[in-house]
Amino acid sequence: MPALAPAVAAVRLAVRRALTGLSGAGPVLVACSGGADSLALAAAAAFVAPRLGRPVGLVTVDHALQAGSDRRAADVATWALGAGFAPAEAVRVDVAGRPGGPEAAAREARYQALAEAARRHGAAALLTGHTRDDQAETVLLALARGAGPRGLAGMPPRRDLSGVPLLRPLLGVSRAQTRKACAALGLTPWEDPHNADPSYARARVRADALPALVRALGPGVVDNLARTARLAAADAAALDELAAAALPATSSAGSSSAADGQAGVRAPGGGLAVAALAGLAPAVRTRVLHAWARELGASPAALSHRHVEALDALVTDWHGQGEVHLPGGLRVARRAGRLTGAGPSG
Repeated sequence: MPALAPAVAAVRLAVRRALTGLSGAGPVLVACSGGADSLALAAAAAFVAPRLGRPVGLVTVDHALQAGSDRRAADVATWALGAGFAPAEAVRVDVAGRPGGPEAAAREARYQALAEAARRHGAAALLTGHTRDDQAETVLLALARGAGPRGLAGMPPRRDLSGVPLLRPLLGVSRAQTRKACAALGLTPWEDPHNADPSYARARVRADALPALVRALGPGVVDNLARTARLAAADAAALDELAAAALPATSSAGSSSAADGQAGVRAPGGGLAVAALAGLAPAVRTRVLHAWARELGASPAALSHRHVEALDALVTDWHGQGEVHLPGGLRVARRAGRLTGAGPSG
């Protein structure tokens, strides 16, 4: 019996670790484009999941952005059926008219379709093939945007996607390993032309920026960027906990539902108490203000660092300035030692 290829073993081990202890009786669904990363993931899931007593399915998304994309999606679904995936389906999405650039619009459409498929099939989890290289690219893109710790934390190994756990088992596996795994298994990956299209920021990072860093600083830079994401994620989680304690949930406007009865920074009668906010560490205070702005109704996607910085200035640099305008027509003002919010017509 031939020895198992190290790359195949590495991908299978990563998937086993992700699936061990997973709750729920439904299948795990693999999001598979047909590229090397998701194809290696799918092959590993098809091997590991049944051995853990769990069915495995596959969903491939056709973004309809390239000629022949429907045939590519159909080919992936056909392969999946033959490999024992159930369900195995191709889903077409409409990217046009969505907010943001083409990358953001395609991502939003894709995750929406994947979430709907996961709910439709009662999936216990959805798996995506993001690798360690993808994580390093994400950190570089966050640095270029001037992102804070939350951005530098990159992609979490697990997050909630419309009530379904989204798992990224391969964040510790390199792109080279997924390609070697496919070769060892006799699988031919699809090469997405968008991955080499310089009009996309991630493609430029992949083709130019990250290789330049590797040449200048050595091959360990990819591991180090991914490690930075893990460390930043741990720090961000701790800061988020402190912010949540300072801004307890409310059961109704102005009424704290915190178990200990403490209102934190919430002011009697509604809004936030400036004095309490001023006493918080800056990293905690800005998280509180961000969470409160979302609570008021500001869209997370539209809420930027500039908005939070303006809210923070009402606390730390008060000189009688006017209202801060937030996405959605919301307005925040400082009056009588409180920050208060109003809607578009309030």
